[in-house]
Amino acid sequence: MLGRDCRFLQGEGTNPETRATLREAIDDERPASVDILNYRCNGQQFWNRLTVAPISDADGEVTHYVGFQTDITDRKIRERRLEVMNRVLDHNLRNKMNLLAGYADLLRSDLDDPDALKSVEVIAETTDDLMRIATAARKIDHTLSAPSPAATSAGLRGGISQLASRMRDRYPAATITLSLPEDDSLDTTVVGLPTAIEEGVENAIKHNDSPNPAVDVRVERRSPEWLAVEITDNGPGIPDHETRVLDRGETPLTHADRLGIWLIYWVVSKAGGEFSVDTSAEGTTLRLVVPANP
Repeated sequence: MLGRDCRFLQGEGTNPETRATLREAIDDERPASVDILNYRCNGQQFWNRLTVAPISDADGEVTHYVGFQTDITDRKIRERRLEVMNRVLDHNLRNKMNLLAGYADLLRSDLDDPDALKSVEVIAETTDDLMRIATAARKIDHTLSAPSPAATSAGLRGGISQLASRMRDRYPAATITLSLPEDDSLDTTVVGLPTAIEEGVENAIKHNDSPNPAVDVRVERRSPEWLAVEITDNGPGIPDHETRVLDRGETPLTHADRLGIWLIYWVVSKAGGEFSVDTSAEGTTLRLVVPANP
């Protein structure tokens, strides 16, 4: 569309604030990128990722503008679908599960028949399980939806020390050891990394049937640009189907029962790092290798 103003693609549903953002950028002679609702000639709506940038001559005077457009309709639909599903998990499902749990408690107090009580316990356990899934889904959404900090880094060393203290208070029977490099605050801008480490540590304790669970958290700075985190436990190991899906994806026959492993995987992948799992009957080691400042 050489020489044409892209405004002819706009229509009734185009957000005025988006238009204003583009206009201000052009007036200030600076680049801008926006998601904008556009219209085809037949009236069909579609979403564009529009990037506009000024072009200057040899004297530094802006003479033209170049625009790049990418159809992101599928992405927008997917984002909206996720928003709806998150609301369902956060509100509808949680409320329904609370209702079921309340009625299960009422039935439990009124029943004397052992078989009937056993059925009520199954209802209560299933309700608790669904509530945990909903909570895990909300946690994943909250962690991965956090905006990437432009240049603000946080000291991972202090966060891990606080995490160990919380876990010891929460699980007194567990032994948690830390191996951290000296004189290094382990600054990083990886979004969600403390949450991923906490997920790995807590899952290692909760899914360990030993009376004395043991978890070791080791952090190394393999180079100035990369951090490596290892979480090792003495638990029974993670089932093969839980780790296989990380390489092959979810299928009707293979799926992860716990969302925590996906949270860790997505945090590391978002940062451009590598996540691996070594597991056996003697225990499991989770390895998270990430750039310190992606």
